[in-house]
Amino acid sequence: MDYQSAVLPQNLGYFLLVLFGIIWILLGLYWGRKAKSLDGFMVAGRNVGLALGAATAMATWVTSNTTMLAPQFALQLGIWGMIAYSTASFGLFFFAPMARRIRRLMPSGYTSGDFIRLRYGKPAWVVFLVISLFYSLTWMISMGMAGGLVLLAVAGIPYETGMTAILLVCVLYTLFGGLYAVIGTDFIQSILILVGVVVVGAVIYTRIDFETTYAAVAVDQPALLMVLVPAAIMAFFNNMLFGMGEIFHNNVWWSRAFAMRRNVAGKAYWLGGLFWLPIPVAVGFIALASASLGINVIRPDMVGPVAATQVLGFAGAIVVFIVIFCSLASSIDSLLAATSDLLTEDVYRKAINPGANEATLRRTNQLIIGLLGLVTWLICRLNIGTLAEILFFAGPLVGSTIWPVAAGLFWKRTNPTGAFAAMLLGSLIGLICYFQIGWYTASLVGAAVSMVIVITTTLLWPRDFDWKTLDETPPDAMEPSTQKGASS
Repeated sequence: MDYQSAVLPQNLGYFLLVLFGIIWILLGLYWGRKAKSLDGFMVAGRNVGLALGAATAMATWVTSNTTMLAPQFALQLGIWGMIAYSTASFGLFFFAPMARRIRRLMPSGYTSGDFIRLRYGKPAWVVFLVISLFYSLTWMISMGMAGGLVLLAVAGIPYETGMTAILLVCVLYTLFGGLYAVIGTDFIQSILILVGVVVVGAVIYTRIDFETTYAAVAVDQPALLMVLVPAAIMAFFNNMLFGMGEIFHNNVWWSRAFAMRRNVAGKAYWLGGLFWLPIPVAVGFIALASASLGINVIRPDMVGPVAATQVLGFAGAIVVFIVIFCSLASSIDSLLAATSDLLTEDVYRKAINPGANEATLRRTNQLIIGLLGLVTWLICRLNIGTLAEILFFAGPLVGSTIWPVAAGLFWKRTNPTGAFAAMLLGSLIGLICYFQIGWYTASLVGAAVSMVIVITTTLLWPRDFDWKTLDETPPDAMEPSTQKGASS
């Protein structure tokens, strides 16, 4: 794939790539100086405040998928598609009360896998780990691919070169500073993303004639303006449940809940969702305008960056470059840190070497970060499928975890066997629908099957659970206020 219409000169693209790569690595080293202990490296000392917490939630959720799949949704599904992607903010909103409860019930927790293991036992834990690790890998692959595609489209940098550079930068600063470095750089990246989106939106608003855009879409693609398109309506609910499943189960969000102060976790996720909500709508509108602009869309997942750079010109292309780079880095680093924590805590520490000390665990964590980056790079080199095809393949898997996680946190009688069956059957039946019907049904079906199983098994065969089981804090390490344990 060769984009001859790249707006930025290739030399300038390389300069920006090197410049921001150096900046993020230096920032990672700076923030990472605080990561002196294992708690510091994995959960940022459990002392992250509201500003950093909200910023890291928003920046992590503004992924390459937000800036590239939201326009693709609008291009293929019209108004419903544009709005559908914004429903992913519901995941952040609904996770806010869950984050508060997680922080209270598991004051010394590290991963979402810790919760599943303690709440439901080993069989459900194994299924959950397979789902979570598979999803995390597909997410990283989709963003690595997006990085290479965007740099090719905007600056003519070869796909493999751009993809390799972004992955390498993220691996290096995450390796040095752990979650401290991730959250610190996320704060800077969130500011740049918000400023960039506002600038892009303001310029496009002044340069695009809305009546002309509407007329062009109405003539060339009238279906995009229809509000009763079954596939688009299903995509709306499918994406909402997919976003909830992504956040509810994934250790990216649990690690931040563990890292935040107890009184700010819920507020941070609410603010993060509010800041994120308008971004998919703003970038999705760009895709609807592409028809009136006469832009040749070679790949549907590239319509956003290509259309934005064509409308904004040279200066705007630099802004787009910065926004995309920040959105990629803020999510890749989060996945590297959270997934390595999951493998270190749940696989190495719990299953392979229970007696490992902090130094060994940290070295293992860093080794896993490097290996994750390498595996992602190798798969990204294949450049298979579009971003939507790759990411939504994991949709039914993550959708199947919504009810086991939510019910397990608030409903003490949830049946462990039912939770195991819900994740397994929800994933399998959802995948069948993915291939037999379409990607826009998979998460919806997976979540529905899981819901029926969890509710039915809990009502028919309730199992009592002691919330204190979730607290693995050693007695001599408990704070006075936590020694009474959870009471509800």
